[in-house]
Parts: sequence; structure tokens; C-alpha cells
Amino acid sequence: MKSLKFYLSILVFSFSLSSFSQYTDVINSNRPGVSRSAFSVGTNVIQLEAGPYILNEDHSRLNREDRSFGIDFSARYGLIWEELELNIEGTFQSTKRTFTNTVANEDKFTNFKTLTIGAKYLVYDPYKKAGEEKPNLYSWNANHKFKWKNLIPAVSVYVGGNYDTKDNPFTAFGVEGFSPKVMVATQNNFVGGWVFVMNFIKDRIGTDQSDFQYLLTLTKSINTQWVVFGEAHGISSDFYADNLIRFGGAYLWSQNFQLDTALTLNTKDTPSVLGVTFGASYRLDFHEDKEPDNGFDGKEDKKKKDKKGKEDRKSRKAEKNNREKQEQDFDD
Repeated sequence: MKSLKFYLSILVFSFSLSSFSQYTDVINSNRPGVSRSAFSVGTNVIQLEAGPYILNEDHSRLNREDRSFGIDFSARYGLIWEELELNIEGTFQSTKRTFTNTVANEDKFTNFKTLTIGAKYLVYDPYKKAGEEKPNLYSWNANHKFKWKNLIPAVSVYVGGNYDTKDNPFTAFGVEGFSPKVMVATQNNFVGGWVFVMNFIKDRIGTDQSDFQYLLTLTKSINTQWVVFGEAHGISSDFYADNLIRFGGAYLWSQNFQLDTALTLNTKDTPSVLGVTFGASYRLDFHEDKEPDNGFDGKEDKKKKDKKGKEDRKSRKAEKNNREKQEQDFDD
């Protein structure tokens, strides 16, 4: 338990200094919101994120009630470079539809609402240099005060492809096969454990259900284990348009395992939306830090370190002798 608290303390401290890296000592999950972080999971890390949900949708104009349950999932893998992540994600749902203006008129259908494979790459990381800055050990305020440079976000780009089956009841008529998806994701890490993520998405490009989506997610770490969030999700297309609101929280069970829950709702009745999800994230951590390329092989690098160590010892000895000499002169 002591080691867990140590790792969690490192995470909170890293947030407080507004520094971030691709790989972290504790799991870095996209859940429980729907937005995607600008950062990857880190090289040689396999991360699984999934959660069952229930969803109620009531459409007042069509006199229709949908009662659904399903699961959303994603698998993420950091490959070759720290900035690169490959992922596959989707949503599988079963729906019972009832038309309230008729007698015993029901329909049931099950399919993938979404199934997408893609790659995300971090193109700009303002926290890389910030991570090299040493904290002020004598001033809490200096480490936690607002800095204008923190308004500059990390930026990543995503390119992927959707796959929709023929006659899918969750898509517009005629939408089938593969279609492109692109996204720009930004992330700001502020002092005090605040993180702000923005996603701008163009989905199913070139189809009759091509839509634009935006996601704005604000996360706050309460302590070393609990996190809360709020999220605004806008969707605009000829097939479906909505403005969804989500809020919830997550609990860090261990450095590689997280539990979460969230509530989704909207403010209209065409349809009204009420959804509840419970989820978990787990990672298989095979990450190894890369040694910096300094142009030396192992033996030469060891010689260089030994030489530097000798020079440091000589320098400390000279300082000690100089200090003793000054004290002796002062006594005389």
C-alpha cells in the first residue's frame, strides 16, 4: 500500500507542476469521458478500456421509446515512438424500440454503433521542456502559481477508418463499409490537478451520416485516488444532432487499474437522453525508458561517467581544502 501511495503522489505532483509525458507511472485512461487525450499510453504499453452502459431515449415527436444496453471498448498500444499510438475502439448495443402511439408495436435490433481503427500522433508537446525545469524546493507558491505559458496546449492529430455493416439500424440508410475519421485533440495541464481536453472530430466523411463533433472535458483530481470530470459533447449532422452533458468520476485502484462511472443527459426531447455507464481500464506495462543517444557505447559511456565522478570528487575536495584554509587564516 505504501508503494501505491508513492506512485499516486508522483502522479499528483506531476500534475501540479503542469508537466506531462507520454508514459506515466500510473495508468492514463481516456475514461470515463468520451474525449481523447492528446497523449499516448507510451511505447510497449497495451491498454484496455471498456464499460457496460444502459441508455434510455424517448422521442416525443415520433412517439418512440428506446431502451438499450451495450458496451463501449477500446484497445490502445504505444508503438515505435513515444508520440505514436495505435487504437481500435467501438460500441456494441442492443435496443428494444417501442412506438407508444400503436398497440404492441415493438422492434429489437443489435449491432455495432461504431467500430473504428486508427492512429494518433502527438505533433506538439509544450510540457517536454517544462518537465526539464526543476521545482522550487523553497516556495510552494512558485510551483503552483498560474503561468501564461500553460495556456499553450499539447496537440495531437488522429486519422482512422470506420467500418459499418450493411443495413445497420444505428446508421443512416445506405451507410456501409469503410469511411474516414479525423480528429484534432488538445490538452492543457493546469496547476492544482486541473486538466482541460478539447476534441474536434469529422466522422464518417463522404457518407450520408458525415458529422462534426466537438468535446470539451474538464477534469479535477480530488486526491491521489479520486478524479471528477464534466464534459460537453456537441454533434451536428443531417442524420442526428444533439448537445450532450456528461459528468462522473474515476477511482485509481492500483497503478495499472482504474474504475469509473458517468452519467449522460441532454436538454431536448427529440429524443431525450439518459445514460449511465460503469467502466474499467487496465494496462499491461512493458515500457522501458530509452537511454539518451550521446554518441558513446556502453564502455565509453561508463568511462565518461567515471571520469566525471573523479572530477566532481576533486572539485569537492578542493572546495573543502579552501574552506579549511580560510577558517585557519581567520583564526590566525
